Amino acid sequence: MRAIQVSEHGGPEVLKYTEVEQPRIGPDQLLVETEAIGINFIDTYIRTGLYPQSVPYIPGAEGSGVITEVGANVTEFAVGDRVAWAAAAGSYAERVAVDAAVAIEVPAAVPAPVAASVLLQGMTAHYLIESVHKPRPGESILVHAGAGGVGLILTQMACARGLRVITTVSSDEKETLSRAAGAAEVLRYSDDLAEQVRALTDGVGVAAVYDGVGRSTFEASLASLRIRGTLALFGAASGPVPPFDLQRLNPAGSLFVTRPTLAHYTRDRAELVWRAGDVLAAVADGSLHVRVGATYPLAEAERAHRDLEGRRTTGSIVLLP
Repeated sequence: MRAIQVSEHGGPEVLKYTEVEQPRIGPDQLLVETEAIGINFIDTYIRTGLYPQSVPYIPGAEGSGVITEVGANVTEFAVGDRVAWAAAAGSYAERVAVDAAVAIEVPAAVPAPVAASVLLQGMTAHYLIESVHKPRPGESILVHAGAGGVGLILTQMACARGLRVITTVSSDEKETLSRAAGAAEVLRYSDDLAEQVRALTDGVGVAAVYDGVGRSTFEASLASLRIRGTLALFGAASGPVPPFDLQRLNPAGSLFVTRPTLAHYTRDRAELVWRAGDVLAAVADGSLHVRVGATYPLAEAERAHRDLEGRRTTGSIVLLP
């Protein structure tokens, strides 16, 4: 079968389209023929070596497709079922071995590219707004990268919960997308970002900042918070945040800072099914719109990574085998 393989850490050029052996499944796994493959920033972190990963390896952890083989111990799924996943290593491939424990049934109303790209971003937005910090209706929050995949979903979820959403974007096109998702105010990244946020909140600041950008926004995020506000730093698109003196949180307003990850908010099958089920059900009934901003052939994974890292994409992006 064809897949993308990485033999050394580095830039997008290390993503090579090549022939590899088809995976063999274990008794608790599914063999899935992929219909679409999700691309996420964490894939770039692993590719560069920021997150440890031995080489060679097939990148990717998210996708959707049709089951072609079922392990001997699997009872929940059958050949021909449509499933999606957000935690199956080696997903940049025509066929993927997926643990049945992380597979989620896909409703008929959800197209494959959406199913392949909504779980990681959708469940991330879900745990951020439901579990990391759950603001009360009427409160204001700040969402960085408001036109990104997580940003657009998180904005919709927050608005549905009665929150006032302020977002940051980098262009007029992205502002239009963010406002369409429900953002009340849309700001550009700037040196006086925190001052603008405070001006929009009568000097008080926001209840929470959801920051997937990292290094370049961290200081503004802290300065935008109200007393006892929460900064959820869930990504590092601009690079990791430098070492930080926790004592600064005291005079800034007894602030909270957390660095969450999806794995710790889907610790068992029940929690995974709850979050994924909420997300897919909202997509299926039309209450959550997922923008697939671009699709690329599997062979063009390098171009997809360049566009993602260059912030030339909006919403989610997927590879098509």
